[in-house]
Amino acid sequence: MKNNTLWSLRLGFSNKENDQIAQKGITAFLEDSFTIPFDNTIPDFLSQGPRTAAQLKAQRLMFKNATAEEKKEARQKENQISEAMKQWWVDRMINSQYPLQEKMTLLLHNHFVATYQKVKVNYWVFQHNQILRKNAFGNFKTLTKAILKSNAMVRYLDNTDNKKGKINENLSRELLELFTLGIGNYTEEDIKNGAKGLAGLTLGDDGAVYKKPFEDNSVITYFGKTGVFKSDELVDIIFEQKNIPYRMTRKILEWFIYDDPKEELVRYYGDYFREVDFEFQPLLLKIFTEEFDKNTAGSKIKNPIEYSLQLLDELQVKNVRSNVIVNFIKQQSMDLFNQPNVKGWEGGKSWLTTQIYLQRATVADAYCQGKIFNKQKVEQDMQGKMEENRDRKNNKSKENAVALNWQKAKNKAIITELTDRLLFGVSPESQTDYETVIKYDFDPNSPNADQVVLRLFNTIIKEPEFQLI
Repeated sequence: MKNNTLWSLRLGFSNKENDQIAQKGITAFLEDSFTIPFDNTIPDFLSQGPRTAAQLKAQRLMFKNATAEEKKEARQKENQISEAMKQWWVDRMINSQYPLQEKMTLLLHNHFVATYQKVKVNYWVFQHNQILRKNAFGNFKTLTKAILKSNAMVRYLDNTDNKKGKINENLSRELLELFTLGIGNYTEEDIKNGAKGLAGLTLGDDGAVYKKPFEDNSVITYFGKTGVFKSDELVDIIFEQKNIPYRMTRKILEWFIYDDPKEELVRYYGDYFREVDFEFQPLLLKIFTEEFDKNTAGSKIKNPIEYSLQLLDELQVKNVRSNVIVNFIKQQSMDLFNQPNVKGWEGGKSWLTTQIYLQRATVADAYCQGKIFNKQKVEQDMQGKMEENRDRKNNKSKENAVALNWQKAKNKAIITELTDRLLFGVSPESQTDYETVIKYDFDPNSPNADQVVLRLFNTIIKEPEFQLI
């Protein structure tokens, strides 16, 4: 696989940025990616449903007197909004000029997990997602403080139940175990005292707020410091600990480049992360520019969204039905806004179980046949049933066409072209298989040439090597 193609996939979700990286160079491309503006537009589908704690309370009161059918209808409406939000995000991934912002947001989404299944308020889940996006190229400590004060997080990790005299340790524990330091770098006493500092931090109208009746203002000792500490002070103390940079640095290396990064690499980049005061942008720039020059192809298994969007880009599929992608990646155990637990998607080998591999082979056939991924015509022709059916049939044949880009050449040259942009390596056995699909006497100008090359493409994307980047 060519290096620019490899890094187009790593810094986005497809080969779409290949040419930009080749023309600008990796450093200029990254700098342009970092300047992408933050879009604070609230999508129309969030116009309904509760947004504040007061509105949520009013909805609950209404439910008390609602019929079973009314409750079911309300739940269905909220689930539809949740599905619309998933599609909205997939569309952003597909259409973003510089998708690195979305890819970094997706990493942070899997780090600071807060699922819709538990939060149950779509607007708060959206706010949480926007905090991640706004800080994707910002400061890790600033982001951690903001996430702690999001309605989604205090609800997801039960800090709404954390009150003076009735302490709940969930948020305090995950703040240390999963979000910042990792196991072995704190004590149970730190968790207990941190929970006291977070007591009373609960739902507010525009984010989590402390409510005085439930606060615990007792003096605590936290990582050796003594005082009355609230969420911001707790985070400041955490970020003074010597092991603070390594968990996030490892996450970044795993997400973008290596399923199993070497410990010395984690330490090397982690130490730099501390030097730049936990700013993501210089860390990403250093990691990507330095690793760009190394031979690292094939070191990471593609996650479902990378697999899917790469194929759609290669096949030049237009007007993609994002709901189909949402359903496919959910089947592949990557349900947006609904990770299986607070640890998030495991990644690595979990993306390539036997079942997932078979699903990928099946969807590869569907992609190449163009059966299910184009938006269908919505407006109906009112000029009679026969004409309506004829138009639908004609539109289907046109809309479902896929267009694989390839240079007219001899069979081996075509194999080289496709494998250069799809695989990081080709075994002699695979080369023989490819030459069976597209034979030595292949005529690139024949009427069925496109179909032959498409069959070759379909064969290649089912290879184990194609699952890697």
